[in-house]
Amino acid sequence: METNSSALISLLLFLSVLLLFGYINNNFFSVNSSPKFEYTTVFSVPIVELQTKAISISTSSDHHHDDPILTVHNSAAPSNNTTVLTVTKNVKKKKKKNVKLSKEEEEMEHGLARARATIRKAASLTGNISRIVADGDENDVAGTIYLNARAFYQSYMEMEKRFKVHVYSEGELPIVHDGPCKDIYTIEGRFIHEMEHGAKRFKTRDPRRAHVYFMPFSVTWMVKYLYKPLTYDHTAMKQFVADYVRVVSSKYPFWNRTQGADHFMLSCHDWGPHASHGNPFLYNTSIRVLCNANSSEGFSPRKDVSLPEIHLYGGNVPPKLISPPPATSPRPYLAFFSGGLHGPIRPILLDHWKGRDPDLQVYEYLPKDLDYYSFMLRSKFCLCPSGHEVASPRIVEAIYAECVPVILSDHYVLPFSDVLRWEAFAIQVNVSEIPRLKEEC
Repeated sequence: METNSSALISLLLFLSVLLLFGYINNNFFSVNSSPKFEYTTVFSVPIVELQTKAISISTSSDHHHDDPILTVHNSAAPSNNTTVLTVTKNVKKKKKKNVKLSKEEEEMEHGLARARATIRKAASLTGNISRIVADGDENDVAGTIYLNARAFYQSYMEMEKRFKVHVYSEGELPIVHDGPCKDIYTIEGRFIHEMEHGAKRFKTRDPRRAHVYFMPFSVTWMVKYLYKPLTYDHTAMKQFVADYVRVVSSKYPFWNRTQGADHFMLSCHDWGPHASHGNPFLYNTSIRVLCNANSSEGFSPRKDVSLPEIHLYGGNVPPKLISPPPATSPRPYLAFFSGGLHGPIRPILLDHWKGRDPDLQVYEYLPKDLDYYSFMLRSKFCLCPSGHEVASPRIVEAIYAECVPVILSDHYVLPFSDVLRWEAFAIQVNVSEIPRLKEEC
């Protein structure tokens, strides 16, 4: 199915960008350089983060020479006060040993070095572009929507050539190797299904030839089968994740080789970040592919991936969105929103605009005789406020409907923001500016 493939390709593309640019820091991939182009992000990251494998050198007359010292530091970050426990220990610096790579590891190392070189070369080229020629193929590209279109395209081509994912076989249905495919968390199940049963050119059964390792558990199914309703207790989910990491790390050498830096999990459920707390290295070191990409709740753009959320009713994109009307068709409404009062932002939106202005069609719940997607297709701007968590499927729906997304959210790291210039096709409005929304659209 086309929607399956596009979601898979998009995610693997972003992972390949992280990998090939050397953002995965570990003892295996020794080439670790940054790209030569820069960009400005629109999100904030907490100042204090738990740094794994970090040992600070200190001395204390009150402790034995080799005893660890436990100290507590309170973050001065105004937006996210946290407490971090730091273990300090008197240790002597040891010389790093040169680890001899296997034949497979050497091949991957050389391949990644070549890929990085070609991506950097593409990124360094200047000038406006409408078409790209690479490997003898000429392709149209909407250069204005990318931070660097040439780097994007070259990284995509490198992904197609060499990127390999190993999917762990451990775990049993339904929580592992399966996921939802017909609701708001659809992309979680679709990705797991594609990695298990499709995507042959990206998947490798030989873990020695893998660039990254996928742990195919479903947080959505953990909530369904392990969570006790109304308790808000995440213990069972965290324990499941802890057990899964323990199994794969004790059975295979790959997790311990990098302390999970080249492993990833994927979750579109709001509680994906909570589940990842089951193992500290998974939370702090591994790649977490999350729809709930909230930088104020531990999401780290340096290593994590923001995944777009899409609600596929019945498992398919609605026909109206697949074939939007011609660009010349009238769009009589300036903006549109319809949705429940979930979270702190939507009540503000409805309080200021529900029923206040005919140009801004703002509803809590749309009357049964009106069609949601018809309103999107007849509006110039589609309002996309966060609910309980930062992500909203309306952003993807708006893009399908060729309706400019107006993103109303705090601390949301937008999907693929290392690749896309979101300001080229969307508007971000601060929550404090909601009363002036008509002026922003």
